[in-house]
Amino acid sequence: MNTPTEIRDDFWSPALPIRVFILNDHEMVRRGLGDLLEHVGFDVVGESGSAAEARRLIHILQPDIVILDDRLPDGTGIEVCRDLRSTAPEVRCLILTGWDEQHAVRAAVLAGASGYVLKRLGDNDALINCIRNTAAGIPPMSPAVRERVAESLYATASAPWLKAMTRTERNVLALMARGLTNPQIGQEMALPEADVAANVSSVLHKLGFRRRGHLIPAPIPRAWELLHAPNS
Repeated sequence: MNTPTEIRDDFWSPALPIRVFILNDHEMVRRGLGDLLEHVGFDVVGESGSAAEARRLIHILQPDIVILDDRLPDGTGIEVCRDLRSTAPEVRCLILTGWDEQHAVRAAVLAGASGYVLKRLGDNDALINCIRNTAAGIPPMSPAVRERVAESLYATASAPWLKAMTRTERNVLALMARGLTNPQIGQEMALPEADVAANVSSVLHKLGFRRRGHLIPAPIPRAWELLHAPNS
């Protein structure tokens, strides 16, 4: 994997390799994905096994596309994607998930991701085509599908039977379904950023989007060096 030598101001063009960042807490999965993508011409500029580290690295490396695992030891791909929508809106995200298709679509809508890719053995073409289309500005999910799912989530937020959520969490879910970022939700509800993030995490957990239940992996050495480089 190559370390970038300059910061780009433009988005992807056909004359440039698509720059990809991989977030997955399984080293073998990261390595396999990286080898596959570089073999077909993508530029894998970085990788990470934790949400916190990825948030910092992505701002340094400025990839075009981020492939996010659905569940992580210190969060979810949904939460990382929502953060990036606020802090790095030029980066486009794809959720890589083992959930069923219905759950995967909901995850992508709640995250504000460009789309999702299901984890299926041997289905490499789907991932490759999804990355290429996303980089070219062709959304993997049609606006009509996204709108229907958003309406369904919005209705869920106001359903009286959803007793597991507090009133604040229901309101947060409704605004997430409408496509608002965390800062926009904070403005709408007059909540501090930390409170919004906590409510988003709680909403996702209660909807079944849970983080992994084991220890946060140690930082990847090369990534750790990048984080602490003099110019970072």
